[in-house]
Order: sequence, then structure tokens, then C-alpha cells
Amino acid sequence: MIGPFRADPGPRVRRGARPGDQGLGHKKRLWFTRFPSGRPGGRADRWTEAPLMEFVFTEEQDGLRSMVRDLLAETSPEAEVRRLMQTPDGFDPAVWRGLAELGLTGLAIPEHYGGAGFGPVEVGVVMEEAGAALLCAPYLSTVVLAPEALLAAGDEAANKAYLPGIADGSLRATFAAGEHLAAGEHAAGGHPAGASVAASVSPADGGWRVTGTVGHVVDGASADVVLVVAAAPGGPSLFGVEADAAGLTRTPTATMDATRRQARLAFDAAPARLVGAEGAGAGVRARVRDVAATQLAAEQVGGAQRVLDMAVEYAKLRVQFGRPIGSFQAIKHRCADLLLRVESARSAAYHALWAAADGAADLPVAARLAGAYCSTAFYTCAEENILIHGGIGYTWEHPAHLYLRRAAADRVMFGDPATHRAALADLLGV
Repeated sequence: MIGPFRADPGPRVRRGARPGDQGLGHKKRLWFTRFPSGRPGGRADRWTEAPLMEFVFTEEQDGLRSMVRDLLAETSPEAEVRRLMQTPDGFDPAVWRGLAELGLTGLAIPEHYGGAGFGPVEVGVVMEEAGAALLCAPYLSTVVLAPEALLAAGDEAANKAYLPGIADGSLRATFAAGEHLAAGEHAAGGHPAGASVAASVSPADGGWRVTGTVGHVVDGASADVVLVVAAAPGGPSLFGVEADAAGLTRTPTATMDATRRQARLAFDAAPARLVGAEGAGAGVRARVRDVAATQLAAEQVGGAQRVLDMAVEYAKLRVQFGRPIGSFQAIKHRCADLLLRVESARSAAYHALWAAADGAADLPVAARLAGAYCSTAFYTCAEENILIHGGIGYTWEHPAHLYLRRAAADRVMFGDPATHRAALADLLGV
């Protein structure tokens, strides 16, 4: 496994340690906060000390990052991204097989199901690099959404049926919640069971049949298996539907971001298998929602860093009035503001990754915070990158707009910033 994230620095955990010890390593330092006089209560000036956690990746995680970065530099250059944007499925099966051969599709799947047995932190490392490269592949849906739903449901038979295929890359899966995933329990008076679902099921021939429509399903048109939360007699429950099931119609949905595909799925009495206990779907959806927002935040950090690098590099090279535009104060301040946003987003995303890996009780809070801040940061950075580039940044030939499109689509994928902030306020009781 990977190095632990502990309250006190300790030795790194070796591969094969218990899953609960997954996470980022850190160093514990002290920082000091000054409370000036004149604050409410008339307190005098004083200094207090509080722990400051510094996130530090292990050597194994750094090696993973380097490997993925080199791989994507070779397999996902801009020209390849543009080519895949025009293809029906939106990804290259050969690249997907390459990801699987390196173990990247089974990173967070337990070893007894054929995976690598790592956790959210390692997946987050890959997601961050994928965001920087605008990777065109069903990684978010197959590696993040579907395994989280299956593991949260705890159905051993379903796990044995699906997880080994996901781990070796032979099975692509997705989680169909669409826009309903964003609201979660906070849209229903704080009670998970009250959250709306887009589909329903009824018993039939000793099994189940799903009816309903779910929009904006990530990679819904190319997945081999669709996991969907539907209203059952015993409450919202998780069901698995095969892609070739009778009664399932999949219609690709055009979005601003052609680098990641979405689809509208219509279920008309489609045969399905119950995954997990009946009535446990709300808890599954809550877990998927939090981890999805967290991993998407990591991806957004990668994209934000890439557009910042793009803007800074251009500001160094573009000459106006006899000097690089980066030497002008207005451009300096813009780039400095973007750096602040990127680093703040990175801190929010990394904390959420640690919370997901460590099983921290505040994962919902960390996920909502990361979802709200990272979405805004990525979009702002992508927009400012175009402005710094000037006229060339608006052209189709320049890659800047590809990142703005991804940022715009990501901003509403699992809830827009306003939705995350409202949910965060509910969680904090403010």
C-alpha cells in the first residue's frame, strides 16, 4: 500500500497493509495565528499555535505520477485529443488497453478482485495528470464511479462478476445518476431516503425490471454495464443493467466538452440485477457523490495547472511595446492570482482525497468544499488563460478553448458550485 496520513509522522506503510492506512503522507508543523486587539470581546493581542498539515506524496506515488505523465505525453497529445473528439466512442481502445496493462484501471480495486489494492489517493494522482492532458478515455466512469458504487453496495456476487473485468480493462462500466447525483440527501430535507431518483423498478419473473430516464450519464453510450439507483419497494436501491439488455436505449448527448462523452439512458422495463441490499441505494449514491466530486476536483487541479503554465509561458514569449507582456504589472497580477487559485484548489482536492482514503467522517464536507472551489478555480483559470493569450486564444486552432470547454462541463457535472456551497452550509449548520 502507500504511506499513511497520520496525526504523528510515522513509517510508511508497505504494500499489503490494511486498506485503512491508505492516504497521503504528511509532516506536522506549527503555524501561529495572531488575534489583534479590538476583536469582539476586547481580547488583547496574543499568539496561538495550531497544527499545520503539509501533504507529502510517497516515493511510490511520485513514481506513479511520473509514469502516468510520461504515458499521457506520448498517447494523449493535443493532436490525438482532437482526433478522438471526432470519433463515435471518443476514446482509443488501444490506449485503454495500455492503461489496463499498467494496472491503472484497477488501482482502487481490492487485490482479491484482481486490482492493485490502492485507494483514492493513487486514483487522484492519475486523475490530476489526466486533467492536465485532457485524456479522452472512460476513466472517470469505469475507474471511479462504478467501483465505488459496487464496493459501497457490498454485494460479493456482483463484485466478483464486475470488478475483475474492470481491473483488467475488459469491462467498462458507469454509474447512472446524472443530475440527480448532485443534490443527494441535501435536496430532501437532509434525509437520504428522500432524495429523488430518476428510475423505478418492479419485480418480474423472479428478477427486476427498470423503467425511467437518466440524463448526462458519463460514458453512458459506450459502457458495458450500467449501475443505476432506482426506486424499489424497499427504498432506493442499486441495480446493474447490461448494455445489450432489451429495453435499454442509449442516446449520446452533445455537450460543450467533446473530450468526455455523456449520454441519455432510457430504461423501458429493462432486466436488471439487484446489487446489494434493497433500500441501500441512498447510501451508495452518497458515497459515489462524495468520491466523484473529490476525484473530479483532482482532475480540475490538473487542468488548472496546465492552463496556468500555458498562460505563463505565453506571457514570457509574447512581446508588445518592445518587452514581454509578462513584464507588465497587469499580466503579472493576473498570473499571480491564477497561481493562488491553483494552489488553493490543490489543497482542497488533496484534503478531500485524504479524507476519502482515510475514511474520515468529514469526507462530505471536504468533498463539497473541493467541488465548489476547484470547479470555480479551473473555470476562472481557463477563462483568464484565453484573455492573457488575446486574439489567438479565441481561435479553434489554439488548445486554450479545449480546457475552457472541459472546465465549463465539469462545473456542472456533479453539482455546480452553488449546489456544493448550499450543501456545505447544511453540513456545517450555517
